[in-house]
Amino acid sequence: MKVAFLYSGQGSQLVGMGQSFYENNEDSRTFLDSVALDFDLKKLMFEGPLETLSETEFTQPCLVAYHVMVTRLLEQAGVKAEYTCGLSLGEYSALYYAGVFDALTVLDLTRFRGVAMTNAAKGIESKMVACLTPDVELINEIIAQVDAGYLAISNYNCPGQYVVAGEVKAIDQFKELAEGKIKRLIELNTSGPFHTSLLEKASLDLQGKFETVAFNENNIPVIMNTTGEPLVFGEVKDLLARQVKEPVQFEKTLNYLVSQGVDTFIEIGPNKTLSNFVKKVDRKLNTYSIVDQESLEKVIELWQTK
Repeated sequence: MKVAFLYSGQGSQLVGMGQSFYENNEDSRTFLDSVALDFDLKKLMFEGPLETLSETEFTQPCLVAYHVMVTRLLEQAGVKAEYTCGLSLGEYSALYYAGVFDALTVLDLTRFRGVAMTNAAKGIESKMVACLTPDVELINEIIAQVDAGYLAISNYNCPGQYVVAGEVKAIDQFKELAEGKIKRLIELNTSGPFHTSLLEKASLDLQGKFETVAFNENNIPVIMNTTGEPLVFGEVKDLLARQVKEPVQFEKTLNYLVSQGVDTFIEIGPNKTLSNFVKKVDRKLNTYSIVDQESLEKVIELWQTK
């Protein structure tokens, strides 16, 4: 069995996420009670409201706090991964697991990132739309016909699911042109055209922030969103800055992991989105999602009997 930890991205947040870990594990209580940000992170995670929890500037540190709690519990139980990666925001948690920065640093960074992305998207009327089709070239052909504004593919999630992001008028034109050609289009609940060049300002802000942060060399391979390949340590700041304005290559990331013999994927996040992506690559792959204390215990039990 060769294992990869997958860390969820923005959109997986739920009111009450992480509460079962907090109630059942002293380490989770100690960690979460020690977090000192400029808002009440624990209260927002456990009580919501969902509307506020789903705002980018709050979602990001809240999800990463969830990731950190689970990661610490897995490490204490001796559960380890040979590789790790995350979807967009989740990449920061993967880097935390690989030792690139500590828990409080990753929370500070993702709070900053959330604010930077929110500010960069202000004044831009935008949408993100998931396209359910195996034909990515068809998506590119339709994009080439759009003249109402900017749009681009922002996420290559898995075979059959790609996301287009851009200005509202351009997205609306894309949807009209795609009617009858693409099986299904799903508008996503996002607050900006993430992973497109419209987030250039957030990228520049992150570059400046990274100059004030100490990064350590990763101790296990982290497969990066921007390249779909293992992190070369000297490139981490550049890749993280580029990540907010360039497409997420998650399909390529999963294919790389499979090529390295990874057959077991443990998803750390409040839902099972990434596990579903893995199954789109190969249904024979083993997937486990840690969404609460019960599912955590099942993964630990599996590990101890392997």
